[in-house]
Amino acid sequence: MGQDVRAGINFWLVSALPDTFLNPTKKVADMSNQRPPLSGLRIIESSILGPAAITTAFADLGADIIKVETPAGDYIREMTWPIIEGVSLMHYHLNRGKKSITLDLKKPEAQQIYKDLVKDADVVIEASKPGALAKYGLGYEELKKINPKLVFITVSGYGMTGPYRDMPSHGIAYDTWSGAVIPAYDEQGFCYIPEHVGIGINAAPLFGGLAVLAAVIRARETGEGCFMELAQSDAAAAFDWYRNESHMAYARPEDVVTGNKADGYKRRPVATAGMKEGVRYQLYESADGHVLFMASEQAFWKNFCEGVGRMDLFEKWPGSKYADHARGNRELQAVLRDIFKTKTTKEWLDFSVKINTPIAPVNTPKNIVDDPQFQDRFKILHHEQHGADMLGFPVQFVGEQLPEPAKAPTVGQHSEEVLRQVLGYDDAKIAEVRQKGVLG
Repeated sequence: MGQDVRAGINFWLVSALPDTFLNPTKKVADMSNQRPPLSGLRIIESSILGPAAITTAFADLGADIIKVETPAGDYIREMTWPIIEGVSLMHYHLNRGKKSITLDLKKPEAQQIYKDLVKDADVVIEASKPGALAKYGLGYEELKKINPKLVFITVSGYGMTGPYRDMPSHGIAYDTWSGAVIPAYDEQGFCYIPEHVGIGINAAPLFGGLAVLAAVIRARETGEGCFMELAQSDAAAAFDWYRNESHMAYARPEDVVTGNKADGYKRRPVATAGMKEGVRYQLYESADGHVLFMASEQAFWKNFCEGVGRMDLFEKWPGSKYADHARGNRELQAVLRDIFKTKTTKEWLDFSVKINTPIAPVNTPKNIVDDPQFQDRFKILHHEQHGADMLGFPVQFVGEQLPEPAKAPTVGQHSEEVLRQVLGYDDAKIAEVRQKGVLG
């Protein structure tokens, strides 16, 4: 994109932003009478382990999430690491902002309480094995008779259909299934799971959450709910669409599907695998770390050469207008390697802004918290109030402040509160329920 066009877009973006965004010192709107974005949305969640992530953002946005647990509770509290004061980080993160009620669904009285909760709810989340609720007469077909507007979604590993539907699994299975994990080998020749970004358990909440909200909007307009099912494996594959679809494209004849113009239309390896031979779009070592150089547009490359006083590089290798990585140009790569070692990462970032050429820092999951951009943008939920230090919801509502979610609940922490405030039970009724062992 040319500099003149970029400047026009930047001007439009800036002029469209509210004054509270452009002027951070301006007082943010008083939240005392301001409703959270999803206030009034009630979700009944029956979940165990990672699939509980589908409602984490809903809780951050102010929805009322009632997590129905067995009397033994969701054992996510003991899973994975780190364990913080006896409770897993995964539980603190995924179940923050939710209320926990325990129900022994083997008992008819508990099943009736579940149905009573569903009467005025918007959504039921079955985030375990498909059909788990139907065993207790609480499947979609039964619940929609109670609440025709109900949106019901079941979230599982491989979904309700297909040859893998009955296979037990954990989160990394969806990453290996989708092709996101390349097996690694240690020095003794043993195969192991390499460090990677977990995709399946994180992509499913994005797709599932969007679908749930779409279904709720339709249900409120039409009075008709729906049944949906989501496989975490499907979400992982969909999230990695660029690589998957690139391979499908390359399966077609080479005279139909080619590389891009800057590569002389020659095919390069799929997606980020094709970045290895890049030069103007590549990682480089700085004086104190690494930076990512991204001058694949000719205009940015020219700006860089002018900025470092090396217009001879531009004259010798001007490149194409767009998407030209100077693929395989080792001579140029060696020159750039030496140039980038002359400045610190911070100096290169300042250079990037001044000269208008894209250069980015290269952080790690450990040090990203020290990055000034991270510190400016992210709200940290601190362990003093939340049990663990966690990243808050990443979307900013300009001029507003989202309420902090409550700490992830202990097993059944809100049983009486839910019965009293949601269903209107009095002390005698609650005592009766307890006596019958309905709550476990």
